[in-house]
Amino acid sequence: MTNDPISLAAALASFDELWSPRIVTSVNNYDVRVAKVQGDHLWHTHDTTDEFFLVLDGDLQIALRDRTVELHKGDVFTVPKGTEHKPSSPGGAHILMFEPTGTPTVGDRHDDVPDHVDATTGHTLKL
Repeated sequence: MTNDPISLAAALASFDELWSPRIVTSVNNYDVRVAKVQGDHLWHTHDTTDEFFLVLDGDLQIALRDRTVELHKGDVFTVPKGTEHKPSSPGGAHILMFEPTGTPTVGDRHDDVPDHVDATTGHTLKL
């Protein structure tokens, strides 16, 4: 990580892959990740941690088993630990997430991982 400011616009411009988050910084053993998303992710659950989403641009839907949460630019939502969820964005979005370092993007329990989803703990940002 760097001690210099990081432009989120530059971070997002540095990669094209969808559902493949980049780690922009760390805070108290949490990764701050940005990702470009479009289409569907997969149903998954993080057993021991909440998952925080901030929509930087576009629209994001987070399906829960009992409802779907609609998020727009500037909106935040936290999926509580142990809650099965499926993010999606038909038109595409840029998102920021806070997750404990080492948290897999596909959670601890999940459906089969489709080819368009990067099952990772986040990639190092290269500006």
